[in-house]
Amino acid sequence: MKTGIHPQYHKTKVTCISCGNEFETGSTKKEIRVDTCSNCHPFFTGEQKFVQAAGRIDRFMKRASYAKKETK
Repeated sequence: MKTGIHPQYHKTKVTCISCGNEFETGSTKKEIRVDTCSNCHPFFTGEQKFVQAAGRIDRFMKRASYAKKETK
């Protein structure tokens, strides 16, 4: 291998933005932030979270064509 062309490899702290979980891994970056990790991802936990979708569904249902009409 040539010397001086490879990036520095060191221990890296990975931080999950969703749940705050932190763990160490090896990388060329000093710090990594991820949206979801194995601690909070639905595939690993078995729980489904609808954080962003709830507001979208409500807005969709409030539109004129889908809103319930009041009868007088």
